[in-house]
Amino acid sequence: MEYRLFYLTKDLPIYFRADQVGLLFFTVETVLWLAAGIFSLDYMKQEKHKARYYGAYFLVYGVLQGLNFAGNMITFYLFYELMTLLSVPLVLHHQTKEALMAGLKYLLYSVFGGALILFGFFLLASYGNGLTFQAAGILAGQVPGEKEALVLSASFCMILGFSVKAGMFPFHGWLPTAHPEAPAPASAVLSAVIVKMGILGIIRTVYYVVGADVLRGTWVQIIWLILALITVFMGSVLAYRERLLKKRLAYSTVSQAAYILFGLALMNGQALTGSLLHIVCHALFKGTLFLFAGALIHQTGKQRVDELKGIGKQMPAALWCFTLASLGLVGIPPTVGFLSKWYLAAGALESKILPFSWLGPAVLLISALFTAGYLLPISIEGFLPGDRFGEKRKKEPAWLMLFPILTLAFVSLLMGIFPGIITDQLIQIVGTIF
Repeated sequence: MEYRLFYLTKDLPIYFRADQVGLLFFTVETVLWLAAGIFSLDYMKQEKHKARYYGAYFLVYGVLQGLNFAGNMITFYLFYELMTLLSVPLVLHHQTKEALMAGLKYLLYSVFGGALILFGFFLLASYGNGLTFQAAGILAGQVPGEKEALVLSASFCMILGFSVKAGMFPFHGWLPTAHPEAPAPASAVLSAVIVKMGILGIIRTVYYVVGADVLRGTWVQIIWLILALITVFMGSVLAYRERLLKKRLAYSTVSQAAYILFGLALMNGQALTGSLLHIVCHALFKGTLFLFAGALIHQTGKQRVDELKGIGKQMPAALWCFTLASLGLVGIPPTVGFLSKWYLAAGALESKILPFSWLGPAVLLISALFTAGYLLPISIEGFLPGDRFGEKRKKEPAWLMLFPILTLAFVSLLMGIFPGIITDQLIQIVGTIF
């Protein structure tokens, strides 16, 4: 289904088209937006400026649909910048000095990323028609030798620009600043959805405009792989060292989003399947974790991981959901996180790009160990702290907050037990690209 709304110029149409990738992101976003929205009904009761929060919350969701179903790069870029502007109020909602600085940092990083994207778009604009999205790319096999350097430079600028939103090193600084300052449901959608829009932009650039065949084996792919693996490792180490729970989860997002970027950079079928699968499971897991953090703060006021001994006696159902999501991020079967990392490792081995074919799986394994180190002790000390730790009085969150956490955890478990529900669809999507 295609629809042209109007033309900015005769060569730049605002153009929408529904495809399988857009429908995948639409489904993930809708599930997370609905879950966080239901959670907000109780969480935001005592907050000021609720009308402003909900207005920005629903406007951003509407703009995301323009991104999902954009049919060319100019349409995607316009909605991408609009998403940034409308999501800033979610970050600075509390209007504290820290929140305002976090919102400003998020905006400045995003403007820089947007400038890189626009520069790359200008370099490629000679190919016309707003760079219409087409599976396998519109430039594959059509780049003359004298323009190869220009196309590679433009592609690299656009990959870096979109990577700002995805939190790739060295552009990751806004995530651990913005996530802790936003209300917990906003943090959940920032981590689970907004970060993924940078990833969607890279998918559209690499696989639907330039074409993987143009970039495969070039300096662009090598630098991208290096930056992705640095980010995987760095994010895990920083999360392990962090003691503030929401900030730890933000650093975890930096690392986990880089898993997806690494798979995209490998540019083969198995790795792309793993990246798409990790988009889905990371959204479910990180949504669960951030909503748990919000319920914890709402019910107990505790924000540091060293304050959580015995919390399982007070919030057993919520902590069980946290534990399940943590196991998924580590990649322990039968969670679907194991399967996404399996595809990523298999894609790295299949690529035969030395040293990344063996270095990639090694870094992913080391990162998984760090992930276990910064998430699982919370559950262990929460459930098994000894009799002298923790109040036994229940502080389980209200049903409006607990139900979304339980639902996200259940869906992720169901996908792990019956992975064909999602993997068959993803393999079909990948088959249309390669």
